[in-house]
Order: sequence, then structure tokens, then C-alpha cells
Amino acid sequence: MNEVNEQIAIDHGLKKEEFSKICDLLKRTPNLTELGIFSAMWNEHCSYKSSKLHLKKLNTKGKKVIQGPGENAGVIDIEDDDAIVFKIESHNHPSFIEPYQGAATGVGGIMRDVFTMGARPIANLNSIHFGSPQHPKTKNLLRGVVKGIGSYGNCMGIPTVGGQTSFDDSYNGNILVNAMTLGLVNKNKIFYSKAAGIGKPVIYVGSKTGRDGIHGASMASAIFDDKIEEKKPTVQVGDPFTEKLLLEACLELMLGKSIISIQDMGAAGLTSSSIEMASKGNLGIELNLNKVPCREDKMTPYEIMLSESQERMLIILENGKEDEAKKIFDKWNLDFAIIGKTTDSKKIELFFDNNRVAEIPINILAESAPIYDRKWKKTKLPQKIKFDKDDFKKLKITEVLKKVLGLPNISSKEWIWQQYDQTVMGDTILKPGYDSGVVRVHGTNKAVATSVDSSAVYCYAHPLTGGKQVVCENWRNLISCGSKPIAITNCLNFGNPEKEKNMGEFVECVEGINEASKFLNYPVVSGNVSFYNETKDKGIKPTPAIGGVGLIKDYKKIVTMNLKNNENLILVIGKTEGHIDQSIFAINILNEKKGPPPVVNLFNEKNNGETILKLIKEELVKSAHDTSLGGIITAVAKMAIKGKKGFKLNKLKVLINKFDYYFGEDQGRYIIEIEPKNLSKVQKILKDNSVHYDEIGLVTEKDVIIDKEPIIHIDDLIKSNKYWLADYMDK
Repeated sequence: MNEVNEQIAIDHGLKKEEFSKICDLLKRTPNLTELGIFSAMWNEHCSYKSSKLHLKKLNTKGKKVIQGPGENAGVIDIEDDDAIVFKIESHNHPSFIEPYQGAATGVGGIMRDVFTMGARPIANLNSIHFGSPQHPKTKNLLRGVVKGIGSYGNCMGIPTVGGQTSFDDSYNGNILVNAMTLGLVNKNKIFYSKAAGIGKPVIYVGSKTGRDGIHGASMASAIFDDKIEEKKPTVQVGDPFTEKLLLEACLELMLGKSIISIQDMGAAGLTSSSIEMASKGNLGIELNLNKVPCREDKMTPYEIMLSESQERMLIILENGKEDEAKKIFDKWNLDFAIIGKTTDSKKIELFFDNNRVAEIPINILAESAPIYDRKWKKTKLPQKIKFDKDDFKKLKITEVLKKVLGLPNISSKEWIWQQYDQTVMGDTILKPGYDSGVVRVHGTNKAVATSVDSSAVYCYAHPLTGGKQVVCENWRNLISCGSKPIAITNCLNFGNPEKEKNMGEFVECVEGINEASKFLNYPVVSGNVSFYNETKDKGIKPTPAIGGVGLIKDYKKIVTMNLKNNENLILVIGKTEGHIDQSIFAINILNEKKGPPPVVNLFNEKNNGETILKLIKEELVKSAHDTSLGGIITAVAKMAIKGKKGFKLNKLKVLINKFDYYFGEDQGRYIIEIEPKNLSKVQKILKDNSVHYDEIGLVTEKDVIIDKEPIIHIDDLIKSNKYWLADYMDK
């Protein structure tokens, strides 16, 4: 056994006091293999030691929730014995080091989390964030990430139906790559990771184990420095063709009654999968590491246990089912090995070359990991900015609109979407570029809507408000297409939690997410925390990504965002106060980055959203779109671009100026298109539900007419919006 000391422990990412605690709990010094196991299980990525106290506060229960946090993914009921399994996870650090493989294996990992539970994946989404377009690394990182996401998802035959991309200086040293997957399962055929029974065979299936990805989980809990290139060996290498075989083999085995529990070998590989299964079942587990299929010679127990080679699963079978299972995996040309058994020892016991190389009580690894109540600093709500209205006088609405539509964070991301297969499987109804992606539940009239959203700008200005806002925006995106929102998953991307400001951003964002989740009855059923997104003492802006899922009972009644017919009326649902602090307009046109984010009124969010659903149910809405970045006029312009129609807008005679009105980012609002003949019916429903609205214009053939400004053609707006990213990538 290799001799272990404090310095070796620190080199493994453990703190002095954590190493001391390990020695006390074991009543001895761990050997190197045992230390590696502790470093994997006690790192931030696996133990949630800085976030656990606060995550416990999240609203996780609801009538439609079958499985909340604590499993590979969350599960919700979508009626008729159908359930949706879904989750979002980060692969930030690996994607910054090696963008193609980092992003690819992020997609592969989240899909395994879903099909591990018995669900066939039906849709992928992503939330990806890059540094300034002017930064020398941004273009190559973007190209590699998009190629990695597309290659893996396309090879697996799973459509990518939605996503989000943003650019900000804070991601120059740490890009964010968050991958989300939805799967469909019969709610009576869900599989879990909890081990059960003594003397049950432990089965290794999938790819062989190599030396790639060793310390991947620990690296995900580390701060970057100049030696980033040295970390490339910690990035896993993916093989989507093998994962496709693994998916089909696992689903075939799941048709029978041989599986007791099943777990993906993700972060920390064989270590975390075996320990988590045993811990949930309050059992022990014994493994013979000589039985593990390896693709490299002379791999040590340490390397075998810490490898994060992809496309692998750990299964606990019923006794006597080994041959039946082996036939299935042989048919799919995958490795199958009986590598151990469950025991009543409540320990993990590892054997190699007939020697016991590790022996650790399971509870020490799973339950005794440190939980930190870190100090945190509250963020004060910034004072509102007093804008000089003289700055507005020289501005023209149409010119500002064209500029806004061409900004990196507003412009079309078609260059990205085109690299993803959006329609494979034949059930995609709404592709990327709409408020939500929508996928039909095969063979039924039902469909699920899904969207992923984040707002680092608002969260940075005031984390509590920003946390509420991002949940509400996701809610609005699902409602805009006519779906009833059911539940969310979250990926919480933050800087170093050991810094009070960063920890405060996390705590308050979580508080805001929880507030909105409770009020909207929109529970959190799964998620992930990614800390230490920091390079050379510079961290990212707080970026919680929220992935939501909603149900559409009849997909024929879906509402899309593209404007439909000439002379139809355009209404703004929800009150406009003209909040431009932290808006796209303020930051990019007025060069003002201070001020508070817009106020979030949860009652109005819920009431306005539910009223929109009533209008859609009554078939009174021809098109709909939520109002978010860029305000009313940007939302209408995007609807027009999508429908290749024009529009005429007249600012109402209200106290606020036209720029505040058109570009303000007040929350809780929607743009809807209705037929003139239905105006009185719409007005009545809005009045009955106490919902404010403004009638602001109508649909035209091609002309864009705004107040008394010169008429422009819709093609001018299309040109402004469509080409920035493609031109940027081609340069």
C-alpha cells in the first residue's frame, strides 16, 4: 500500500481538517486507494457539502411528482400511466479544457441518468454560455462545444428541441455547458438505484474502463489557473455509438424482472455508483477489481475506482438472472462482468490480486461527508438609475430595434440549431427557436413542452430577484405555447463558495427560486450544483439555469409565436411600468450597467399565466410570446420575423416615454395576437380575471410601422436578427 500523508490528501483536493476527520473516522490512515475514494465522494461535485443546507429548503413536492431530488433524475406524472424523467447537469470545467469531448460527454452523461431509470430519451436541450465574442478563445470554444453536443445527440438519435446561448465577459475564463434530457417511461416501470438483498450479484456493463477522466469529479470542484492544459487527462472521452447500444441493451433487460437496482457510472465512476447504491439500501458491497473489464494494461485499483470512462452501468440483479442478462449484453456486443456482490457488512470492500485493498464503512463515505454552513453576504438592492431623457431624443425606435435584434444575446442562434438533429424520432412539433420545444408523446394526442432559461444579468444585480425571475420566465415560455407547467430541474452555476459574496449569490438565488417555485406550484424535482467556476480569482456571474416541463393534452391546440394574419390585433398582457434598469436597452444602447432588475410580482405572474391558458383553451389566441429581454417591441419583432409578417404599433398615451414603454423589461407579460372579432370575448376573460392589457397594434403584410417613424420592411428586421452569429463564426 502507498503511504498517505496530509500533503497527498491536499493534492487530492481535501482540506487538512477533512483529512484529519477521515483518519479519526477510520481510526487509521487511509491507503492511497481509500484516499482516492474519499476525495471523490467528499468533493463538492458529489457531496454538495457547501450547498446541501440550502438545497433542503427547495420546494420539491407536488401532485404530479413521482420522484423528486435524490435519484438519477426527477420523474413527473403526465397521465395515462405515462411519466417524464428529466434532469439538467453541468459539464463546465471539462468543456472549457476540451470543448468537444467535454460537451459530448456532458450530453452522454445526462442521457444515461435518464435511461438508467427505465425511460427512453425523447428530447435534449442545452444552456451554454461563453465569454465575450471579442475574447480570443470564444469562437473555438463555441465551435467545439456545439460540435460535441450535436455529434453525441445526433449519433444517439435523440432530437435537440431547445436551448439557450449567451455571451458575457464573466465567462471568459469559465464557460458553462449545461445539458438537459427528457425521457418517457411507463410510470409502473421506473427503475431506481437503491440496492436490496444480500448476496445479490453486482454486474458491470457497457464499455471497458480506461485511464480517462480520473479525478474528473474532483477537477469539477477546483479553481482554474495557468496550468489548465495539464488537466486534459481528467476529461472523459465519449463514444455515442456504444451508448446507443447500452441504451437498447438496458431497456431490453428492463422488460423483464431481473433488475433490483441500476446506476450510471458518472462522476467518480465505479466509486460513486457502488457506494450510492449500497448507501441507499443500507447494505455493504464487495468488489473484485480483477473482474472489471479494462482496456489498458496494469491498471491499479486506484485507477479502476476513480476512472470516469463513459458508457458504463452498474446493475444489481436477482440471483439466477445472470445468464439471461449476459445474453442480452452479448447480443449488443457490450462488456458484461460479475464483479461483486451485496453484503450485510455495510462496508465497501475491494479486492485485487487476492488482497483486500480497501475497506471503508459506507456511512462514513455517504453520510459523514462534511456539510458546511458557509458565511455569506447579502446583496443590497441597487438604487434605480435616473436616466437623462435628453439621451433619448437623438434615438430612433426603428434604428434602436435593428441594433437590439443584432446583439449577440438577442440575435438568431440558427447557426447552432442547424448542427443539431431536431426531428429524429418523428415526434418533434416545435423545434429550437420557439419559446418552448414541443415533442409529441408517441401514439397519442399528448405532447410535452420544455424550455431552459437563465438570467445572469438579473441574478448578478440582485440574486434574490434574479432567482425568482428565471423560474417565472421558464413558466411563461411553457405557457406561451399552451402547456400547463408541471415541474422544473435546475443547474446552479456559481463561483467559489468560500467567498462570502459568491456564497451569498447562491443562497439568495436559491431563496428566489424556492419562492417562485412554491407560489407557482412548480416544484424542483432534480438538479445539480456547479461551484468553483473561477479562473485566477475571477468568477462567473451567478447563472442558475432552470429547465421546465409542461403538458399539452392535445397537441393540435398548440400556439406558436409567429404572427399569422393581416389586421389581427396585437395585445400586451400584463402591466407595463417601463423598467429599463438592467435591460438590454440600458446596457447596450445607453451603456448603463447599474440599477436593480425588474420587480417580480408572483401573484401577477401566476394570474396572468393562468389567464393566458384560459384564452388558449377557448381558442382565442392565434400567436403568443412571452416578453423578456428587449421588452415589448423586441418580442413583437421576433414574432414578426418568425411569421415573416409586418406590424403596426402605436404607443399608448401613458406617462412613461416610448423607449421605456417599448424596451422596458417589466415581468409577467405576454404578447398575443387575436382576431378583431374576438376582442370582446378576450376583454371579458381578462376583466373577469383582473388582468391588465394594452391593445398596441395590428399585423400587417410586410411593413413595419412604429408610431410616426419612417416605414421599414420586415426583411430589414430579419436581416438585422439572422446573420450576426453565422458571420461571426465565418470570420
